[in-house]
Amino acid sequence: MSVVLDAGALISIDRNERLVMSMLKRAFELDVPVVTSAGAVGQVWRGGARQAALARAVRGIRIHELDARSARDIGHLLAVSESSDVIDAHVAILARASDLVVTSDVDDISHLMSCAGIHADIMRPSEA
Repeated sequence: MSVVLDAGALISIDRNERLVMSMLKRAFELDVPVVTSAGAVGQVWRGGARQAALARAVRGIRIHELDARSARDIGHLLAVSESSDVIDAHVAILARASDLVVTSDVDDISHLMSCAGIHADIMRPSEA
């Protein structure tokens, strides 16, 4: 099992929101891998002291790069799903059946995962 975070979940971490921070702390305590897309980090990262909570969190998060293989998989998923958000598609393909995907964009991620044949649990950061 892993916890997969989208940009919305990272924003919740950046805002130090209690529920998602508690879930993240618990995942780290239990050695549950926490992963995200490099693109999702790019969507929220602005640097500086104002992002201290996010800076601390990303040290324990595995950040998956957009490489040639994932680019082809993402492109295929976007074609099949008739979607266009590259980062959402990358988050979707990072998930596996036993994972928990934390996303502020439940409908889009759910649609992408369904098109990819991935049946992981999904929740909003506010429900974590």
